[in-house]
Amino acid sequence: MILRWFGRKKPEEEARKDETTAPLPEPVPAEPAPTEPPTQEAPVPEPVAQEPPAPEPLPEPELPPPPAVETPPPPPVAPPSEPEEREDAPEIVRDDLPAALTAEEEKPKKGWFARLKDGLSKSSSKLTEGISGIFTKRKLDDEALEELEELLITADLGPTTAAKVTAELARTRFGKEVSPEEVKATLAAEVAKIVGPVAKPLVIDATLKPHVILVVGVNGTGKTTTIGKLARQFRAEGKTVMLAAGDTFRAAAVSQLKIWGERTGCPVIARDTGADAAGLAFDALEEARRQGVDILLIDTAGRLQNKAGLMDELRKIVRVIKKVDESAPHTTLLTLDATTGQNAHNQVEVFRDMVNVSGLILTKLDGSARGGVLVSLAERFKLPVHAIGIGEGVYDLRPFDADQFAKSLMGLPSQ
Repeated sequence: MILRWFGRKKPEEEARKDETTAPLPEPVPAEPAPTEPPTQEAPVPEPVAQEPPAPEPLPEPELPPPPAVETPPPPPVAPPSEPEEREDAPEIVRDDLPAALTAEEEKPKKGWFARLKDGLSKSSSKLTEGISGIFTKRKLDDEALEELEELLITADLGPTTAAKVTAELARTRFGKEVSPEEVKATLAAEVAKIVGPVAKPLVIDATLKPHVILVVGVNGTGKTTTIGKLARQFRAEGKTVMLAAGDTFRAAAVSQLKIWGERTGCPVIARDTGADAAGLAFDALEEARRQGVDILLIDTAGRLQNKAGLMDELRKIVRVIKKVDESAPHTTLLTLDATTGQNAHNQVEVFRDMVNVSGLILTKLDGSARGGVLVSLAERFKLPVHAIGIGEGVYDLRPFDADQFAKSLMGLPSQ
C-alpha cells in the first residue's frame, strides 16, 4: 500500500514539474519587445563613440617606456671585453680558494695508509695468497725459493728485484721453517730498501716565478687528471697556479683541463684544437711571468703511435720555453699507468730519450694486481717517484712513502 501511495505521489509531482516548466516557454513571445528598443539603442552607441577618444591619450604615456628599453643595450657591449681580461681574474679568486675547495670537496674519512692498503689490495692479495700457499708448514729450501721468485715476477716486481729479494731471504732463513708472516715482513723490508732512495717529494723553488712543470706521458695514463690534482694541492698550500692546455690535438683534454681550472680557481691558457703546442707554451710562460704566478703546469700530448712527431713536438716545446727562461722546464714529470705493468719500462725509456725526465708519478695503482711494477722501476731507473695515485678523488694522489708502500704491498699493518 505504501509503495502504491508513493507511486501515486510521484506522477503528481512530475505533473507539477511539467506545469512549472510549461510556463517558461510562454515568456518567449515577449522577445518582440526588443523591436521597440532599437530606437533606444541608437543613442547608446553615440556615448560609446565618445568614450574611445578618452583611451587615446593612454598610449601616449606608454611611449616613454620604449626609450627605457633602448638604454640597456649598452651594458651587453661590455661582456665581450670581459673574457679577454680573464687572465687578471685569478687574483680575485686566490683569497676565496681554500674555503671553496673545502666546501666543494669533502676529505675522505679513512687515513692515507688505510686507503693505500685498500688501493693495493689487488696486488697484495695476489702476493699474500701465494706466499701462504708456499710457506704453510714448510722449510725454506731451493724449491720454495724458486716458487717465491716466480710469484714475485708475476706480480711485476721484475726478475732482478725478485732474485735480489729471495737471495736476502735465503741468506737469513734458508733451511729453517718459516711462516707466511715472516716471509711477508722480510719482503716488505727489502722492498722498502729498494724504493726508499727514490721516494722524494716534489719540491717547488719559491725563487722562480714561475716554477715550470712539464707533464709528459702516454695518452690515457692520467696526465690531465694528475695536473688538476697537483693544482689543487698547490692552491691549498696558498700558491698561485696557472695551467696550459698543451695537448692541443685532443679537444677532450683541453675541456677537461678547463674544468679543473674552474674547480681549483686556476687560469687556463688554451687555444683551438690543432694549434701549435710550443707557441701555446711560450704564451703561457710569458703570461705567468707577467702575473707573477708561482707555478705553471703544462700539459702535453702523448701519441706514441707517431713517435717521431711526438719527439719533435716535445723537443720544440722545451726549446721554445728556454727562450723565455733558460732554466725551464724546472721539473719534467712522467706519468705512468701502473695497470700497464712491465710496459711502463718501455715508456720510461722512450720519454727519457725525448726530454730530460726528472721524476715519476704512478697512477691507477688500485686498478690491477701489478702494483709491484713500481719496485722494478725504482730498481732499474732510480728516478725519483714524487707521488702515487690510488683513485680518482683529488685526495687520492699523495707523496710517495716507501715504508707505507712496502707494508701495504705485503698486506701488513702500519705498525
